[in-house]
Amino acid sequence: MSKIKNRKDRLPAAAKMSPMSPAKKWLLFLCLFVIIITTLPIFVILLIGMLPTITIMMTDAKNTNKLIIVGGFNMAGVFIYLMNIINHFSVREAFFILSDVFNLIIMLGSAAIGLVIYCELPNLFIFISKASSKKRLKQIDEKLEKLGQDWGSELIYNKINDVADKKKGA
Repeated sequence: MSKIKNRKDRLPAAAKMSPMSPAKKWLLFLCLFVIIITTLPIFVILLIGMLPTITIMMTDAKNTNKLIIVGGFNMAGVFIYLMNIINHFSVREAFFILSDVFNLIIMLGSAAIGLVIYCELPNLFIFISKASSKKRLKQIDEKLEKLGQDWGSELIYNKINDVADKKKGA
C-alpha cells in the first residue's frame, strides 16, 4: 500500500461532502424563507442589533475570542428587546423599537463595551502583575534587610555580589 494518500483522504470532513443537488438547495432556500417570514420581527431586531457581531464574523472570523466576547455583549444588549418583541409580536413593534435611538445605543453600545473589554483586559492583567511583582520585590528587600541586620550586611551583600560576578563570568 502506498504511503501517499489520495486527495480526498486529506480533506476535512466538510470538504468530503457531496455538493447539494439543485432540489435540495431550493428546499433549503424555501425553508429559510418561511422561517424568516414567520419570525420577521425577531429577524429584523437580530439583523440590525447584531450588526457589530456580523461585521466581526465577516472581517475577523479567525479571532474567535473577539467574536465570543463582542458577540456575547452584543447579544446581551439585543436580548432585552427580543423579549419585548416576543411579548408584543408584530413588525410594527420591531420597527418602533428600532426607531428609538436609545434602543440602538443600548444594542450597539453593548457590543462596544465588549470590544473595549477585549482590547483593555490584557493591559489590566499586565498592570496587576507588575504591581504584584513590585510588591513581592519590596517584601524580598525587606527580608534581605532584616537578614542583613541579623547576620551582618557585609556577609549578605558579598554573597549577592559573588553570585552576580559568577553570572557575568558565565
